[in-house]
Amino acid sequence: MNIPEGIKKVAVLSVLKSGDQFLLLHRHRQPNKDMFTPVGGKIDPFETPLQAAIRETREETGIEVADMRYCGVLVETSPTPYNWISIVFIADIPYQEAPYCKEGTLQWIPQSQLKEIPTPVTDWHIYDYLRQGKKFHFDAHYDADLNLLHMKDEWNDIIVFSK
Repeated sequence: MNIPEGIKKVAVLSVLKSGDQFLLLHRHRQPNKDMFTPVGGKIDPFETPLQAAIRETREETGIEVADMRYCGVLVETSPTPYNWISIVFIADIPYQEAPYCKEGTLQWIPQSQLKEIPTPVTDWHIYDYLRQGKKFHFDAHYDADLNLLHMKDEWNDIIVFSK
């Protein structure tokens, strides 16, 4: 099957939290190489977003989570092949040593340090909404170099980022 360029890939992001710390992946490959992101990945055929979030968490961290909560959606649009719809979930897990991950290095990052590490700008807004207990539907637009141009919270009709 030939999928036209620009079609959005559907994925999940699994935000893993213990207290005020997030277990984030320092990515070794694209997308977001050398940045800290939640674990996640594409949804497999015939899989629900929740099943995908649980599977991706297990595959990337070895951690079994039974209770994940839906948080929102991040839609990313660019004039490049980078076009995603990510369904975001969160799980509160007991603190443990950061496990091995073939995708990069997992590290616990305190919430207070999230803006001090290389993290996609979209993710800062996700973490802020999670901190406030707010659901979201973010619509993010990028230029050809994948610089974020603007991002809107479509539920509340608020621009949360503008370059």
